[in-house]
Amino acid sequence: VQLQASGGGMVQAGGSLRLSCTASGHIFTNYIMGWFRQAPGKEREFVGGISRSGATIYYADSVKGRFTISRDNTKDTVYLQMKSLKPEDTAVYYCAASELTYPSELRTGRPDYWGQGTLVTVSS
Repeated sequence: VQLQASGGGMVQAGGSLRLSCTASGHIFTNYIMGWFRQAPGKEREFVGGISRSGATIYYADSVKGRFTISRDNTKDTVYLQMKSLKPEDTAVYYCAASELTYPSELRTGRPDYWGQGTLVTVSS
């Protein structure tokens, strides 16, 4: 699976941004999809995941209520809508695809495929 993420950029604190990740090469609905991020000097962390149908979504506590994950299986695309952004949300954001069963498993499990990352910078 090839994953192409886009939509990163610079935004002021309190602002919004939407990331997209389009998959190719395999049947999109075979995979749960996830978003991760890596801030400068820190380890990559789980942001959230979405089931194959889109019916089940799991978020990290740090973004719950501010970020929304969705997917459009007709476009082979997963989205990360980010609102009320904070400077601590600054990171490179990665989308990922996994053959795991539940989105919550992405919290500790390792995805099978990674996108190239897109930088989000939130200024104070």
